[in-house]
Amino acid sequence: MSDAKDTDEDGEADGLRKVIHVDMDAFFASVEQRDNPELRGKPVAVGGSGGRGVVAAASYEARKFGVRSAMPSVTAKRLCPDLIFVRHRFDAYKEASRQIRAIFHHHTDLVEPLSLDEAYLDVTEDKLGIGSATRIAELIRQEIRAKTKLTASAGVSYNKFLAKIASDQNKPDGMCVIRPGEGAQFVAKLPIRRFHGVGPKGAEKMARLGIETGGDLALKDIEWLRANFGSFADYLYRAARGIDLRPVRSSRIRKSVGGERTFNRDLSSGSELRETMEDIIDIVWGYIERAEAKGRTVTLKMKYTDFQIFSRAKTVDRPIETKAEFAAIGRTLLEEVLPLPMPIRLMGLTLSKLEGDGEAEQSRPDAQLSLL
Repeated sequence: MSDAKDTDEDGEADGLRKVIHVDMDAFFASVEQRDNPELRGKPVAVGGSGGRGVVAAASYEARKFGVRSAMPSVTAKRLCPDLIFVRHRFDAYKEASRQIRAIFHHHTDLVEPLSLDEAYLDVTEDKLGIGSATRIAELIRQEIRAKTKLTASAGVSYNKFLAKIASDQNKPDGMCVIRPGEGAQFVAKLPIRRFHGVGPKGAEKMARLGIETGGDLALKDIEWLRANFGSFADYLYRAARGIDLRPVRSSRIRKSVGGERTFNRDLSSGSELRETMEDIIDIVWGYIERAEAKGRTVTLKMKYTDFQIFSRAKTVDRPIETKAEFAAIGRTLLEEVLPLPMPIRLMGLTLSKLEGDGEAEQSRPDAQLSLL
């Protein structure tokens, strides 16, 4: 593994891709701090501060106190009493994202956005003939800072899995390079929670099975993994060895965009559920705007206290283009299931049947936006 100082060569072997993963640093909160000097250097959270509010993004000053995205606002405020809440401004975030994507496309047309603030780039053959993926990543970070006054972190490697891990290695405003021959060794030392797609519950299960690091995972054969993790086993087997054959897709199509929220306490009353629905509508529509998605089906998902999952969906004739349309359908779906037979522990909304969905690839861990 190398840091940003090692720029003489990338060390790419013949036949290997040159992949960069660029991830903006605390994007929403950083835009707010950029545009409002009074917020600079202070703990900032983008999101609602009410009893059922959720943190959409947190500045690094807030993260020092343990504040994280998707955290209930009341928990965030308890961790950081001086936390400053600001409402999201998606127009400002989208404008910054457009500037950033223009910088990406200056270097390559193989750009796969994951959201407004991160993307994969394949620079195996870059437009400017620079050749070095490390140098290109440095230039991109410099151009982003110059044009947007924001900072970005980057990971450089020979596949998407390693590049994404690398971009998180030296955050904020850092860069990491994982060269050919270094992938398996790097992954071996990686805490299993750092594997993309392994959530807290998955990490807990692995810990019970004696798996704490990528090295522990690499000791398990594919049959054992399939017996314990089902369809997730093949991904884990390859990832533990630093293998990822997925290409960077400039035209990747999402199958759905949505989010769900698990409550601190079970909910049952209509008034509480309606209030929570408004909060979920607000945040999920933000995700839809980030993905620039237009779809025709809205699905309401609920998980009861006995862990049974219930869903109800409505499909309309034309793509939903406004928050008002999305909200109206979400509210209607909720009213159709009230009163509930028992309290719920989770509720979510998803927009699907997206434009171009007939060509959509299979869902992957990084294709679903979530608020948990």
